[in-house]
Amino acid sequence: MQKFVFDWVRGELYQRFSFVFFFKFRMLNDIKELSLVDLILKEYPHLQTKLETIFSDPANLLFIFDGLDESVQQMDFRSERLCTSPQIQESLSVLVVSLVKQSLLKGCYVLITSRPTKLALIETQNFQRVSEIMGFFPKERKLYFDKYFLDEKKSEMAFNYVRENGILYTFCYIPSYCWILCTVLSTCFKLQEMCFELLPKTVTQLFVTFFANILTNHSRDTSQVPAQLTSLGWMAGYGVMEHVLGFESRNLETFGVNYSSLLSNFMVESGQGPNVTVSFFHLTIQEFLAALVHYLDYSHEKLQESLDKARRFEDGRGEMFLRFLCGLSDSNTRAVLQKHLGDFSPKTSVGVINWLSNTFSMNVRPDRESDDKRKILNMFASLFESRNRALVAHCLGANKKFQFPEFHLAPLDCTVLAFILECCRDPELVDLDSCFIQTEGLERLYTILHNVMELRLANNDLKDTDMKFIYRILTNPACKIQNLSLKDNSFTEECCPALAAALCENQSLRTLDLSKNKLGGPELENLLNVLSNNACKIGNLSLRATKLTHEHAPLLVSLSGNTNLTHLNLSFNYFADPGCEYIYELIRKSTSLREIRLGTNDFNEESIGRLKSLQNYHPNLNIIL
Repeated sequence: MQKFVFDWVRGELYQRFSFVFFFKFRMLNDIKELSLVDLILKEYPHLQTKLETIFSDPANLLFIFDGLDESVQQMDFRSERLCTSPQIQESLSVLVVSLVKQSLLKGCYVLITSRPTKLALIETQNFQRVSEIMGFFPKERKLYFDKYFLDEKKSEMAFNYVRENGILYTFCYIPSYCWILCTVLSTCFKLQEMCFELLPKTVTQLFVTFFANILTNHSRDTSQVPAQLTSLGWMAGYGVMEHVLGFESRNLETFGVNYSSLLSNFMVESGQGPNVTVSFFHLTIQEFLAALVHYLDYSHEKLQESLDKARRFEDGRGEMFLRFLCGLSDSNTRAVLQKHLGDFSPKTSVGVINWLSNTFSMNVRPDRESDDKRKILNMFASLFESRNRALVAHCLGANKKFQFPEFHLAPLDCTVLAFILECCRDPELVDLDSCFIQTEGLERLYTILHNVMELRLANNDLKDTDMKFIYRILTNPACKIQNLSLKDNSFTEECCPALAAALCENQSLRTLDLSKNKLGGPELENLLNVLSNNACKIGNLSLRATKLTHEHAPLLVSLSGNTNLTHLNLSFNYFADPGCEYIYELIRKSTSLREIRLGTNDFNEESIGRLKSLQNYHPNLNIIL
């Protein structure tokens, strides 16, 4: 959001606004009551004499409130308690809600950011738009590396390494993780050591590597490091549990934290004089330290209390803390920090693993479509961080179905799900319909999807270039897929040769749904030639709404040669009456069809009657028009 404001100042973004007021919720947590005037002057004191003029035209004003998930105040957007004047003192939550509901400065614009977990708990109907920030797309990741290294050779080497390691590349969609990776890689170059083999495979390992890098290069008196990080960790944990992000001098004294050169690598001071507070550079750094301290200074009571409390937070603020706790249970992950911090408590690992196993078995059922998918994925993420395959298999138990329809899966979610599926023996169903996985998500998943019996990938904006992943799934010698849905994507006739080649090799597939893809065109013949062959085992084929016309109808007659084909859906196409003759011929010649759907194809009454007459010729065939 700072970049957002920076671009506005430079004249590159949203120039319709004369003023942009930028506030961070975490810096407003100590405020009890104040007026909108006080709030603005607290951040922009130089506007003291200008506010009346500024408020006269609210349509030119944009208020940005960054990090709703970091606010200790509850924002109730259903509340009827509203403020109507910039001079009236109210709580911060009332001021923000009043700006959003337009009782205060009607006509102004408000932009609020939040982690998705917090957003899921608030009423959003008062907002004109709710958007998800997707992070860096592939080209932007490469651009970030180029700008970070400023050396074409180093940038190319670093980016190629990350690109070839799928998990690392997935991390890079999150800008802060991208920065951490570049920081670690730049250290490798400075040391002239190719320490790439130590690079992370999980988010926990990413932060472990980052911390190890800081401790290696920015810590002089190493004997004091464990004690300093222990004090800092308990304060960080207090902050995570109590929603405290800015720490005053009394907090530092309570936890015995001395602000040193080492701590300056993790924290930053803000404010002046007696009002100075310190906060962590990034909330995730605070969450990592809050987890790490349990391995540095084990207490059974404190660990159990933290685990149970973090799990109960409805706003999701304990999730990253839990993931780090689970990630650090892996001894290989902790080993990178061991030379800096000494031995870690094995009792913490045992406690975390037992908690994770018990919590999963009592609360998670990935086979139920109605269950909270975000909670399931959060538990999957914790298992992924642990790298404990035996634990994953134990937690999954008899679960064989993974249903996430209409739930957006980010690339990192797909990486996590791939690991979980890899640990599952003989999964029966993976339903990813309308998950918006796109190319990158499929790239993370395809290596394991051949093990599934039923795979649903409908409505994911998959394109012709993604058919190479489908090809690899279907041609895997161990492929078990019997039912495959690729409907409602962005495939065209150009994907047909690759799909045809895959079907030539595959022996497991029995049902194929290609509905609502634009397959009409010359390349379709390649696919139909394979589907018409008796060697093709597909018995249920849907070409519903695939933009087929009367010009493609002659090619369909050949499908009668496949005696395995029992169900065929050709509805919602454009055959019209010129195509009727060929559809008639297909039905007449087929000996295996038990159902054919032909509705909404622009046939006239005569053509419909002619096709229906075939019902007498094939009494065991259901012709649906």
